[in-house]
Parts: sequence; structure tokens; C-alpha cells
Amino acid sequence: MRLSRTMAQRTTLAIATLASLPLLGSAASAHHAMDGQLPTNALQGFLSGLAHPILGIDHFAFIVALGLVAAIVRRGQLLPIFFLVTAMVGTGLHLQQVDVPGSELLIAGSVILLGSILGVGKQLSFSWLAILGAIAGLFHGYAYGESIVGAQTTALVSYLVGFTVMQAMIALGVWAIARKTQQVAEQPQFWVRYIGSGICGIGIAALANQILG
Repeated sequence: MRLSRTMAQRTTLAIATLASLPLLGSAASAHHAMDGQLPTNALQGFLSGLAHPILGIDHFAFIVALGLVAAIVRRGQLLPIFFLVTAMVGTGLHLQQVDVPGSELLIAGSVILLGSILGVGKQLSFSWLAILGAIAGLFHGYAYGESIVGAQTTALVSYLVGFTVMQAMIALGVWAIARKTQQVAEQPQFWVRYIGSGICGIGIAALANQILG
């Protein structure tokens, strides 16, 4: 079974369609689960944590991109760890009321950057990618903190566990699928570049939404 250009083009079209979603509503409403209500117990906190990386299309796109990058670099499976750790740190900064101005703009920028790296087929070292993932994690985690500010400790801890588990599942799932697919694809880098271009489009749409909104 080999990956065709038609399949890659269709995948890119689907991702490009998703790029328009941030323009359909405000970033604030898109990034909240539980109907925007503060979680009050462990279950609600965990479910809210699971939902946040999916409801925020910019967050989701970055995590997918991170999984793809991880699949084409040596020791890449370690990259999500740097992101996950600093994402929790970023959430902690928000909870400590540390002001990080322009975090949503920086998140959109991180999506554009990682999507561009994939789109142009740029090969970066593991060290540079780890630094990029760690820095991006701070801003993504800071945004995650918005949904949990003021919650009790039980809900807060379960929220952290929830979004960490979900992000790990997405990133490592994409990594595993991409690694497997590259073993059977006629042109291993071709489809990755197509998807990277689509992810870059999502970042541009998110950035435009922040600027115009």
C-alpha cells in the first residue's frame, strides 16, 4: 500500500478547511470546555483537561505538527516531553497571575513556525527542536491555565493530568502513525510537507483571528 499524491492533496484540503474554524468564533469560547464553567471536581477537571487541546484548533494543530516533526528527526519521540513539561509550567505561571502579554499571538506564531518547518522540509537538529517545543509549551500551557483559574486543588490537578494525557496521546499517536507510514510510502517526505503547509495555514488563520478579533 503506497501513499498517493491524491491522498496527500485531500488530506491537505481537509486541514486547510479546518484552518477556517478559528474565524467562526472567538478564541476564548473555542478554548473552553464544560460550557465555559469552572470545573468543580476531579472528573470535571479531567474532562476539561482532555477537551482543551482539541477544542483549541491552534493547540491541536501544533501538537499534530510536533508529532510529525518527531517522526522525521532522530530521538524525536522525546520532543513531546519537553513540550508537555513546559506546558504545565506555563499553566502554573497563569495560576500565579504572572502576566504573559500576547500569548495567543505567540501560540499562533508557533503553529506557523512548526508548520513552515514541515512544509519546506527544513531539517533542524534535535536540540533546536527541543528548545522550540519547550518555549512553545510555556505559551500553550499559559493559555490552558485560563480555564482553571480559581478552581480547587482536586479539579486543578486532574485538569493538568487531563491535558497532559491528551497531548501525549495526540503527539505520540501521530508520531507512531507517521513512522509506520513512512515505511510504506513511496515518497516519505512528500505527504508530511503537504500536511505541514496545511498546519501553517491554520496558524495564519489563528493569527488573523487574533489580530482582527
